[in-house]
Amino acid sequence: MKSVNIGIIGGGLMGREMASAFARWCALTDVSVRPVLTAVADLNPATLSWFDCIPSCTQKTTDYKALLANPDVDVVYVAVPHNLHEQLYCDVLAAGKDLFAEKPFGIDLASARRIHAAAKASGRFVRCSSEMPFFPGAQRAFELAKSGSIGRILEVVSGFHHSSDLDPTKAANWKRLNSMCGEGGALNDLGMHACHIPLRLGWKPARVFAQLQKGYPQRPDGKGGVTNCDTWDNALLNTWIKVGGHEVPMRLEMKRLMPGATNTWYIEILGTDGGVRYSTADTKALWLFERGKEQFWKRTDLGFSTPFKTVTGGIFEPGFADVIQQMWAAYLMERAGLLSGRFGCATPDEAVATHEIFAAALQSQAQGPVVSLYNSHAQNSSPRHSCRRQFHRRLRQGHRWLPCPGHAREHPERVALQWRRPL
Repeated sequence: MKSVNIGIIGGGLMGREMASAFARWCALTDVSVRPVLTAVADLNPATLSWFDCIPSCTQKTTDYKALLANPDVDVVYVAVPHNLHEQLYCDVLAAGKDLFAEKPFGIDLASARRIHAAAKASGRFVRCSSEMPFFPGAQRAFELAKSGSIGRILEVVSGFHHSSDLDPTKAANWKRLNSMCGEGGALNDLGMHACHIPLRLGWKPARVFAQLQKGYPQRPDGKGGVTNCDTWDNALLNTWIKVGGHEVPMRLEMKRLMPGATNTWYIEILGTDGGVRYSTADTKALWLFERGKEQFWKRTDLGFSTPFKTVTGGIFEPGFADVIQQMWAAYLMERAGLLSGRFGCATPDEAVATHEIFAAALQSQAQGPVVSLYNSHAQNSSPRHSCRRQFHRRLRQGHRWLPCPGHAREHPERVALQWRRPL
């Protein structure tokens, strides 16, 4: 089995998770490439000390450039705040290393496009982290949608939900700051997970209407004070995609304030002849819709049927650590040209496409058509009656709801209306 030496920049939560996946590599039975953790870089010496338990990790440094200068390192995985993505990703590529990038692949669309350009110019192998589609249920949903057996697609819903931010006493971290997480907030944080399978199926939205929501404006700073939080915490994107020549509504949900959801990824695809529904909230359950004389949903109890086979018995259920390992197997096998039709990691093209969706969502939230229904001179009247009087008064004056002049030329993806007299 060929060894690939891995360097990790950012030894925190995800850095340790990746290292743990390497340590369990013997569980995989049909891969011909083996990762070897060789080097770790992190600004915190205490964080680096955790990696003392891994004998192969011979370089632990607070200077990531020292890691990049290590000739033994073949691939670098980077897990740092979003505002650092562009600099570090481009430095990895310039050092002649292959890159496994964390989502969202840059702090915003412009940054993602520059990273993409640098990746193409370097010729290095680059993919973006997105582990949730490697759950068996997600794979079944993907294959079923790709097969066309569920008929004409009628509706798609894909999302990722957290609930930890419901607690107002939770200390703020960098993901609550636009300067570090990016203006997209929850879009940047969770959006790749919701978009990965739809984009792999070729379902890129043509139009987006966004409803974004902020949670607590302030949180404890962890040092006895408070800090302002300015990121979007919840995002609901109503989009339109083209499938088989038909327009199809697709809803993308990314929420950090979702009661009852610890860490839930889900997808639902409905068609004229069938449907599929899967959620990590019930890891083994796959729901399939069948249309016949009677219509019904049936529940299948899934086992351990991952893209890359393991020693784990087929009756057991997979977990987060397993899909992280599956994702790394996909990265390394594709890098070696051995993916053989199995599901692969998110590509740079797909990462940029998510940012294009996020940018459209931010524009929709900021500039979408908003109509005021209240007359400031009728504060003592009920809003409903005030609105009705204003509506009929404008009709008597000859006004009608008509498209804004010039708006369609500048923004063909949206229709804005205003009260004006017909010409």
